[in-house]
Amino acid sequence: MVGKIRSSKIPYLSLSLRSVFFAHPRFFINMESLGFLAGVIGSTLTMFFYLSPIKTFAQIVKHRSTEEFESLPYVSTLLTTSVGIYYGVTKPGLSLFTMICAMGALIQLVYVILFLIYAPPKIRAKTAILVGVLNVGFPAAVFIIAQYGMHGDLRIEVLGLIRAGLSTAMFASPLVAIKRVVMAKSVEYMPFLLSFCLFTSSVAWVWYAILVQDLSVALSNGVGVVLGILQLVLYAIYWRSEVLPSNESDAGWQHKPLLNEDNQDV
Repeated sequence: MVGKIRSSKIPYLSLSLRSVFFAHPRFFINMESLGFLAGVIGSTLTMFFYLSPIKTFAQIVKHRSTEEFESLPYVSTLLTTSVGIYYGVTKPGLSLFTMICAMGALIQLVYVILFLIYAPPKIRAKTAILVGVLNVGFPAAVFIIAQYGMHGDLRIEVLGLIRAGLSTAMFASPLVAIKRVVMAKSVEYMPFLLSFCLFTSSVAWVWYAILVQDLSVALSNGVGVVLGILQLVLYAIYWRSEVLPSNESDAGWQHKPLLNEDNQDV
């Protein structure tokens, strides 16, 4: 019989998810080891996700131009990982999560710097504004308000909500690729390996979140699981469809047309 959570006063984001799944005595095993294993698997798959655009940036450096690639996914991922670092440092027991956020932030920073170097002047200016607002202004405001205006569990809960919201928005970005797949009836816009990595890494992080009792990480990655399943289903439906000409497609959801002036992109 599943046991009850021991206290109704447990903060919202500190809900004992683990007690729901492992309350029976036969499940009293080394949760710390399981959590570490889940974190390692999640970190490895997430690192692949962070490194997946390397081919794109090799092309950018080679051609010395950002061409028609989008900068917003990298700027937004840098924001999410930056807030994730602060959340992971603030809440005890999230060392693996904090480490992968730090590595992800470093990688995304490199991508953003390359965009600022090789983008045309107008696009560089727009990207610089995005960086100033999303990568400098917003994280600074979050840090100041949380650090000096909040304390204890309240700070952890608010940071968890902010991080979960940003991460959910980042996971929703592949909806652009999903829309293109359905309209074009082709999976050229949605690489299988990237979709599979999104799904498996999200599953691993949900597992990790349950074991370390973190509802914020569980909720945001739960969205990733749902989106990952949706992408894999679409891939199964359309993978035999005719591939569009290469100049009509991108290398995935992260490579949308770059901040065009007619604002037609989602």
